Amino acid sequence: MRTRVIAGLLLVPLLMLIILGGTPLYIGEAIIIAIALNEFYKAFEEKDIKPLYYIGYIFSIYLLIKNYLELSISYTYTLIFILFLIAIIPILTLRKNIMDIVVTFFGIFYVGVLIDFIILTMDNFDMGKIYVWLIFIIAFATDTCAYFAGYAFGKHKLIPKVSPKKTIEGSIGGILGSTLICLAFGYYFNIDLKVIVILGFLGSIVAQVGDLFASSIKRYVGIKDYGKLIPGHGGILDRFDSVILVAPFVYSIINLFIK
Repeated sequence: MRTRVIAGLLLVPLLMLIILGGTPLYIGEAIIIAIALNEFYKAFEEKDIKPLYYIGYIFSIYLLIKNYLELSISYTYTLIFILFLIAIIPILTLRKNIMDIVVTFFGIFYVGVLIDFIILTMDNFDMGKIYVWLIFIIAFATDTCAYFAGYAFGKHKLIPKVSPKKTIEGSIGGILGSTLICLAFGYYFNIDLKVIVILGFLGSIVAQVGDLFASSIKRYVGIKDYGKLIPGHGGILDRFDSVILVAPFVYSIINLFIK
């Protein structure tokens, strides 16, 4: 429980940035993504994989510029192509191998592109400043409700080889908690409740998949936490593992059913 309280406090600055919006949020996101990419790349060094850190940092800076100038998606495609051309040069000179490049660009997608959906949700819809909170409500409600449900009723392991402490009962509790809290949020802000149920229910499943996926990577590379931002409590990726997948999910559902 203490870990979850500290994890929640770590996200207070981000939530303040969301309230402010605009340039402060864009700068904050770029910093968060750069730190998260550093954690992600460093994790794979445990497997003797050497990602190109500078490629990820360039993309982080680009996201700040893209959001500030409201650039179209075509600029992102162009930059990724240019970065890929730059990245393959070390392969041709035998200074890097293919896995170094694969992890470099997977990190850009998994961390950079997916986290950026927080800002896309906020900026691309008329009620974006309201919708964006659903990303964090789903992620946090799922985590918190799953923890308490698992603590009180958990008996059957969910996927013990990936995350030995998670239970099926906890997972169900997370889904129910997320759905109910989202319903209350949707009712208060007069959002289509049918869509809210989809967001709360399926979004919780997506959040748990994100958590388990992040855990599976840590098990693969053989680490306990991605970082040491707060000693004993992990890094940015340990705090954002659910949010990373929930952000594009929320954006997609709103784009398909509400706009």
